[in-house]
Amino acid sequence: MSGIYGLEKFSHLEDKIYRTIEQFKRERQEREALEREVASLRREMSRVSDDKERLEQQVERLLTERDAIKLKVEGMLDAIAVLDVEAV
Repeated sequence: MSGIYGLEKFSHLEDKIYRTIEQFKRERQEREALEREVASLRREMSRVSDDKERLEQQVERLLTERDAIKLKVEGMLDAIAVLDVEAV
């Protein structure tokens, strides 16, 4: 009878080992998937950072152009105002 009990314990231990191995495989696959996702997110973050920098430079350039155009328009309006005064 003790031989059967010993085999049952061994079988139970064997089942535990196989379940542990399967759990280890699942966790390793999950870790690898998460590592791939992290790498992908890092690449995306780098692209977004590059886009942000490019857009900030573009905004700065457009603001500079706007200020230059504003000065020209103010100059033209001043010239028109002088003409109006001279016409009177």
